[in-house]
Amino acid sequence: MSLPDPKKTEVTHLLRRIALYGLVASVALVSACTVRPLYSSAPLSAGSQVGAAAELGSISVKPVNTRYAQQVRNNLIFALGQGAGEPASPAYSLDLGVTELVESAATVQVTTDDDEPTAGTVTLAANYVLTDAKTGTTIATGRRSIASSFDRPRQEFASYRAQIDAENRAARELADLLRLSIAQNLVKHRKTVAG
Repeated sequence: MSLPDPKKTEVTHLLRRIALYGLVASVALVSACTVRPLYSSAPLSAGSQVGAAAELGSISVKPVNTRYAQQVRNNLIFALGQGAGEPASPAYSLDLGVTELVESAATVQVTTDDDEPTAGTVTLAANYVLTDAKTGTTIATGRRSIASSFDRPRQEFASYRAQIDAENRAARELADLLRLSIAQNLVKHRKTVAG
């Protein structure tokens, strides 16, 4: 048997100390993080008495007048209420304005001499105003948009149907963006009211 080398034990102790300090620093850093899960049942803010899902579910979305806007509204109502529909006694009211822009994304000559667009893009944009249902005060305003691409086949009905499918995809994605944005607005509003 041989005796341990004193230089190796000093290096080992030093490495252990560095690892311990690194572990303590990383625990301190992680504990300072304020990120919360989006789908938790915790309130959106410290002053709220209800959970995030209940608060988002208490938003009523006003009627709209176009097919693509109705798609956004339907998807948003489903997302806010988690499938339960609109609330019977809403705490908030959401005024939603949706616009659409359809563009040809590419022009390609395939078999003819005509420049026929073979791809398109549907862009849906939504402006919203969130108000308190009791007082009528504006809590938040915002604008979100999403684009969805589609192929334009040479057949007229197939091209029309592809555009409708792109509108429906964009409406689902826009509703998800709006839900996240509204949740952020409610957190900010609660912080200003509480603080």
